[in-house]
Amino acid sequence: MGQAVLLTGQPRVGKTTIIKQIVAALGDTCGGFYTEEIRERGRRVGFKLVTISGREGTLAHIRLRDAPHIGKYGVNLGDLQAVGVTAIRQAIATKEVVVIDEIGKMEMLSESFRDAVWEALDSDRDVVGTIMLRPHPWADAIKENPRVTVIEVYGANRDVLADQVLELLGRKPGPPDSKEGQAREK
Repeated sequence: MGQAVLLTGQPRVGKTTIIKQIVAALGDTCGGFYTEEIRERGRRVGFKLVTISGREGTLAHIRLRDAPHIGKYGVNLGDLQAVGVTAIRQAIATKEVVVIDEIGKMEMLSESFRDAVWEALDSDRDVVGTIMLRPHPWADAIKENPRVTVIEVYGANRDVLADQVLELLGRKPGPPDSKEGQAREK
């Protein structure tokens, strides 16, 4: 079994930024997805899924009416399945590291997503991702999994966490384009 490191923390503290730094350091050894805000006229109106290979889909949007809702956002379960779940399963099959950003209330609406997260944790792959801070029975079960290390992100530690996560994965931190940054420690 590989390592599983999940970042948690308040919204907008920098979790996805750290995930992107880790992805840059890992290069082609990782697969999966991260989330980004969809903004219109400076206002957040939704979230999109972006796979490591560049495929995109809409996770949630304020204009999705005929969809399950979390707050003001309608959740696009079709794109979550087609983009997010597919990216997780492809990473399990073909990559060393599975990236899942994020494990949150929106994503948990999908049974296929929940299954894919457990498949990643049950695999021999390293897993890096983000998980909601607030208590939730399903998220708490993941956090309590003996394979999982949970790290809370806050202002004082966010600048050093990418390197710390790479070290936990047994990978040498280094510049994103260097072979050293991608090498597994022996």
